[in-house]
Amino acid sequence: QVQLVESGGGLVQAGGSLRLSCAASGRTFGTYTMGWFRQAPGKEREFVASIMRSGGATYYADSVKGRFIISRNNAQNTVTLQMNSLKPEDTAVYYCAASNKIRWSGYTYFREADYDYWGQGTQVTASS
Repeated sequence: QVQLVESGGGLVQAGGSLRLSCAASGRTFGTYTMGWFRQAPGKEREFVASIMRSGGATYYADSVKGRFIISRNNAQNTVTLQMNSLKPEDTAVYYCAASNKIRWSGYTYFREADYDYWGQGTQVTASS
């Protein structure tokens, strides 16, 4: 089992940047695919980005592609989401998630059901 704790959220003006971090407990962090999701008020939770176990492959939602970067450090049990050029529509609670499911090569892990563990979330607000 793994516990996830997000940090780094806050209030930023549109066009600004924020860096979210997710710290994971346990010795097997490198065996989990990691993802970031977000949920805006009144909307369903949606996929933002994922990164495979080795960190070699990353996937992004079209809405954040080219602006957000997901990365991981398996030695430090952390996954980060660098968010640049933030827009008001990026405002949401951001969740870190971990998956121990094995899928086929190239699968993006874009569904909530792909993940087994979730953090408590961190609020990101981009003001116009």
